[in-house]
This record gives sequence, C-alpha cells and structure tokens, in this order.
Amino acid sequence: MSPLLIPILGISCGLLAIFGGVFVKPWFAYQQRRLEIEATNVAEKAAQYAAHTEQLEQRVRVLERIATDRGADLAHEIEQLRDEPRVLAGRD
Repeated sequence: MSPLLIPILGISCGLLAIFGGVFVKPWFAYQQRRLEIEATNVAEKAAQYAAHTEQLEQRVRVLERIATDRGADLAHEIEQLRDEPRVLAGRD
C-alpha cells in the first residue's frame, strides 16, 4: 500500500463530506418540502371532492324522494331544483 494513499483518501473523504453538506443535504430538504406541499394539495382536493360528492348525494336523495312521492308538493320541489343550479354555480 502506497504511503500517499492515506492522505489522498483523507482529503477525498473530507471533500465528499463537504459536497454532501453543501449540495446533497439541501436537495433532500427541498424534495421533502416539495412532497409536503404536494400532500397538502392532494388533501385539499380530496376535501373538495368529498364536499362535492356530499352535494350530489343530497340532490340524488331529493330526486329519489320526488320520484317515489306523488304528493301535492311535486311541482314545487321540481321548481326548487331548477332554481338550485344557479345558486350553486354562483358559489364555485
């Protein structure tokens, strides 16, 4: 084994440690932060989809009730449903 090999390895390890501290560690921190932001965005979209699904389920329940109920309120409920899309469109 060459006597010059030990100092060269020592210097190489030091340079590798400096390179890791200057470039690799911030890159990992950046990737972690990017994933956190992406997870937050996905969670927000999931909440929006859940709210939208709940609205659709409520409308389907009303439609089912209208379809099965032949009461005197049928025409009034149909008119209410016709007016609702304009109200919902204003919220989006």
